Amino acid sequence: MAELFTTEWIVDFSKLWNTDEEMDNYFFTIGFDSIIGYGFIGEDKPRAVLMIEEGKVISAGQYRNQELNWDLRASKESWLEWVNEGFGVLKLGTVVASGKLQFLAGDYHRMIRNPSLAKAFLRHFELMGRVKTS
Repeated sequence: MAELFTTEWIVDFSKLWNTDEEMDNYFFTIGFDSIIGYGFIGEDKPRAVLMIEEGKVISAGQYRNQELNWDLRASKESWLEWVNEGFGVLKLGTVVASGKLQFLAGDYHRMIRNPSLAKAFLRHFELMGRVKTS
């Protein structure tokens, strides 16, 4: 088991992402390139980062001052809840509106209006749930 957002955890997550057919299908149509940071509300910087080219993770590790396209933040308790219990479309609007999930970088409204991005975003939460997390 890996602790949330450690190098071991983010590398395990990236392997799931890169071997997931659904993620490939969603991103194939839009040529998704992005740098995504994950971390906790109240911290100065994210803890983990994925670098994605054409929908595939090309690098996964700790944050090293990369310029982020997306910076997702929540409390550790919320992240663990979503990893363990899942995260569906109905929950998405609620957690964003309530501030439980914060986008410090990235355009939530643009993402949610793009069906491929929205589906991939929800799918990536499903994949997080497959990483053995402590």
